[in-house]
Amino acid sequence: MDDKEVILTQEGYENLEKELDYLKTEKRAEIAERIKVALGFGDLSENSEYDEAKGAQAENENKIVELENKLRHAKIIDESEIDTKSVQVGNTVKLFDMEFEEEVCYTIVGSTEVDLSLNRISNESPIGVALLGAKKNQIVEVQAPAGAIKYKVLSITK
Repeated sequence: MDDKEVILTQEGYENLEKELDYLKTEKRAEIAERIKVALGFGDLSENSEYDEAKGAQAENENKIVELENKLRHAKIIDESEIDTKSVQVGNTVKLFDMEFEEEVCYTIVGSTEVDLSLNRISNESPIGVALLGAKKNQIVEVQAPAGAIKYKVLSITK
């Protein structure tokens, strides 16, 4: 298993704990019930319900192990230590896309908390890597699959 540090906000850490608790309690019980019902159908060699339930059980157990590992290696971002002098994980950054001449805004988060619908991007993504350490008014160049993209850092907030 990967022992890499997992950067999380306090909220992200709590969400992982809730998901883990759900998988260990409700989801396990639900799958156990499905297996019990499927066993009642008889011959296991031709019992698709049993096979599906056992597959769901294996998937659930793998997810539990993955979440336990993430929580074990979690580094929670201390909100009080986040400053706005340069871009770091936890900051929201307003940028000016120099090619398309438009403003964009991203919050830099650890890879576990990425949500593109909320413009929460990973510190490990090409944009995240390019922005880390940048200061206000600095121009950063992002190496993207489509080529280099230039952004001007307009503001850095918590």
